[in-house]
Amino acid sequence: MTEDEGEESSESKSKPRPKISGPYDWLTNFHRDLMSGAVMGGVVHTIVAPIERAKLLLQTQESNVAIVKGPHRRFKGMIDCIARTVREEGFLSLWRGNGSSVLRYYPSVASISHSSCYARDLYKNILRSGSFQQNHFVSGASANFIAGAAAGCTTLIIIYPLDIAHTRLAADLGRTEARQFQGIYDFLSSICRKDGIRGIYRGLPASLHGMIVHRSLYFGGFDTAKEILSKESKTELALWKRWVVAQAVTTSAGILSYPLDTVRRRMMMQSGLERPMYSSTLDCWRKIYRTEGVASFYRGALSNMFRSTGAAAILVLYDEVKKFMNYGRL
Repeated sequence: MTEDEGEESSESKSKPRPKISGPYDWLTNFHRDLMSGAVMGGVVHTIVAPIERAKLLLQTQESNVAIVKGPHRRFKGMIDCIARTVREEGFLSLWRGNGSSVLRYYPSVASISHSSCYARDLYKNILRSGSFQQNHFVSGASANFIAGAAAGCTTLIIIYPLDIAHTRLAADLGRTEARQFQGIYDFLSSICRKDGIRGIYRGLPASLHGMIVHRSLYFGGFDTAKEILSKESKTELALWKRWVVAQAVTTSAGILSYPLDTVRRRMMMQSGLERPMYSSTLDCWRKIYRTEGVASFYRGALSNMFRSTGAAAILVLYDEVKKFMNYGRL
């Protein structure tokens, strides 16, 4: 053996070999991913709750019984909606329905076992684990988009009763004595008595359609863009750059999937009605287009763009919380 060969062999031994992910490595980060998604989702959703309620009221007002057949006038826009809500129902009413929204992000043994951010990482790690990569199943950007869509659909099916409760409570107009529902339990029990379990899951097909489009772009687009920019800079992407990427991704995903979201919210409003306005998801699409026009599919979209700031914060700060928990060995 020559001296050069000896040096090469010693260098090859000293070089750290790249870590090959195993098929069950995703289990290692279970608690950290779960807590990170729960904490950031709950905090941010509470902050943007007033804009979220304004968006839902604008989006569903053409199928809201309190407006179509009741005494309440239609809202002209986001500012008019917030101002009238505060004047007629009080300042705290802007957070109506936020309890069920927060519950979706605070998993517990009694209620929910996933959050969207946790499920996204779970699917992504499984798809990129050694067993899948060796079989050339999916990798890179495709894994990010598939994981995002799968995470959104999985989480939606589990927490759908809370999702529909959030929509119906937020769209419930009037002060306490005039409201249709008095809380999450009152809504779920009332709908179960009238329509059974089917009523709690009304609008699920439309919701799954929208979730596949929105979550694949929301999670997949952010992860892919972050990875591309990180490779170019060869260092960890700065917080402000991640924020810009997250804002662009959430705004784009929100606009592209907004008509699907409008249809799913309208279908949710049919639960408990003796004579529903829409007989199916396709019928809902058809009637909105024929009677209200294309613009109605985007009603409340401006509020949704402001609300997307909160969604961008979840994407960016989720990674920061995970880092903090990793440093602290949590």
